[in-house]
Amino acid sequence: MTRRRMFWICGCVAASLMGSAAWAQQAPEAELKVVKDIEYANVDGVSLKLDLYLPPANAAAQPSGRKPPLLVWIHGGGWRYGDKADFPLRWLVQKGYAGASINYRLSDVALFPAGVHDCKGAIRWLRANAEKYGYDATRIGVSGGSAGGHLAALLGVTGDVQELEGDVAGHTDRSSRVQAVVNIFGPTDFPRLAEQGHPEFTTSLVALWLGDPISGKKGKDLARLASPIYHITRDDPPFLAIQGTKDPLVFVPQVASFHEAYEKAGLESNLQIIEGAQHNMGQVLDEERKKLVEALFERHIRRAVPDREK
Repeated sequence: MTRRRMFWICGCVAASLMGSAAWAQQAPEAELKVVKDIEYANVDGVSLKLDLYLPPANAAAQPSGRKPPLLVWIHGGGWRYGDKADFPLRWLVQKGYAGASINYRLSDVALFPAGVHDCKGAIRWLRANAEKYGYDATRIGVSGGSAGGHLAALLGVTGDVQELEGDVAGHTDRSSRVQAVVNIFGPTDFPRLAEQGHPEFTTSLVALWLGDPISGKKGKDLARLASPIYHITRDDPPFLAIQGTKDPLVFVPQVASFHEAYEKAGLESNLQIIEGAQHNMGQVLDEERKKLVEALFERHIRRAVPDREK
């Protein structure tokens, strides 16, 4: 791949990150309690941190006097860039949710499945520390954009895949399962990405994260393990996927094939195709889609009976 093409791909990733940050800034943060840079794990000297956002006192009341339910955001950036400072869920924290934005090891620090282990470790840590920080983590909603959307989707369908669990952050007695997922233009099928998305995306950022090109046998095996579509089982959580028709990196068939497979398994899936939208958070999360995101979390996180009470 030429340097020019790599710069183009990185430019698309940067545009996605800037669009996400601009969209997030629309929500005021003055009344939120924000706890920054909490270390949830340290792996080989690499400090893994998260930010917590707790709702204002005048936020919507919780059912039956429960504590605020928890939503987790996973940032994008091609598994190589990005940071937890990007947190587009502030508007939901204003409405009574607690939020967490997590960092994970990027491809220039550690290869797959390290980043997945980190995300699952963060979920377990958040459950273990719910009482300390005052939120309810019995049911957790997770969302992300681009690479973060892919990781959110992977968390949704790999609750019992030990190869992807790891022991980052400890608390292995806690579950890393999540109960609702929003995937915003995140790829779901790496082996088919060359035909269902930008072909050089496969040989650049994805290959850098996997540590091998998908064209080889080891790369194909890793690509399949890292792809949410190959892990779907009948006990997986409800999904909402949002995808633009003009996305230059992840094409509509990537999320459409996952949506079809999910529905075929008898699971709840909602695919939203945004005409003309590119790989840009601000373009796909319009008011209509924000209502769908809120409705999903309202049904399956805020209003659902906590697992411990079932």
